[in-house]
Amino acid sequence: MNHKVLATEPQTEIKPKTRSLSMAASLGFFALSLVINSAGNVLTLVTSAKIMPSFLGSAYWTAAEANFGTAVHWNLFWTFLIIGILTSLLNAALIRKFEWKRILGNLAFMVPFSALIQLFEDFFMGKYPNLFSGFPEAKTPLMIGLYVLINFAGVALIAIAISIYQRVNLVLHPADDLMQILRFKFFKGQAAPAMWASYIPPTILAIIALLITHRFTNFGLGTIFAFLAQGGITGWADTHVFKNLHHQALDVGEDQ
Repeated sequence: MNHKVLATEPQTEIKPKTRSLSMAASLGFFALSLVINSAGNVLTLVTSAKIMPSFLGSAYWTAAEANFGTAVHWNLFWTFLIIGILTSLLNAALIRKFEWKRILGNLAFMVPFSALIQLFEDFFMGKYPNLFSGFPEAKTPLMIGLYVLINFAGVALIAIAISIYQRVNLVLHPADDLMQILRFKFFKGQAAPAMWASYIPPTILAIIALLITHRFTNFGLGTIFAFLAQGGITGWADTHVFKNLHHQALDVGEDQ
């Protein structure tokens, strides 16, 4: 996978604060990407939980946040929301300015995203049996193989969703805002190395959780796949998913 493709793409050269997409189109793309991202995140968690012994894990941020939430006895909603707020403050430090509009945008993303995470978790775990009875335990090699593929597909969905709403740039998940700041401020538009750099905060959270619980759950094969491939898939999606959608109103501080 070519991790350097975005360094020379035209959309990386969009001038700061320039927006060519209508608000209606922006909202449509944003809503679609929010659903895709939430579903992808929960698919990685659920497929990991349904294989015993667990070896799949989930997307990197999701795995770290889930471990941290377990360690401090928070549910997924509060875990994602509080960590999102703290990440927004880190982003403000990186761009060297505190923008209430950007912070509120991060929060505006976090509330429906956190709620959708909880909704999809309930759905895929079978809490709405009239609609879906939930993923069964994987007890055969065929089922295990299928869950591995679904887990990887969940990671790919997350990466594609990131590409869509980063280009729309209406409001961003704080972690993806962090990745975008790193991407265009320090890595010349390259998605993969920026994604790797953005994994430093969740790594710290995972270490804290490990010190508290002495357990290392939700990390596994799927997490490794996410770590290696998610940034590259995001870069690929920039040029292959909604090809005419370019980065809008890019602002990563004065030194971009």
